[in-house]
Amino acid sequence: MVHYGRVAVSATRYDSLIAQLRAAQLDREAPSDFGAYLDKVRCHAHTITDEDVQTLKEAGHSEDEIFEHTVSTAVAAGLDRLDAGLRTLR
Repeated sequence: MVHYGRVAVSATRYDSLIAQLRAAQLDREAPSDFGAYLDKVRCHAHTITDEDVQTLKEAGHSEDEIFEHTVSTAVAAGLDRLDAGLRTLR
């Protein structure tokens, strides 16, 4: 939703989904050994390899934990890109 003064106008047809994703974002820190991996997820997801995931598993992280941090980071990065694009259109 984009606000023009007191009037709110739909920015995309996915506004309700975007609002649900924003509301579901967690305010928790990932373990420090996720740092380089999550940077890849944010900026260069196409370069992630099985070895990256295996390194985290060998550090004691479960596949569920790795998945949750991966999806959370990817969604946050996508929302940041959406916001940047919508700001450009304003």
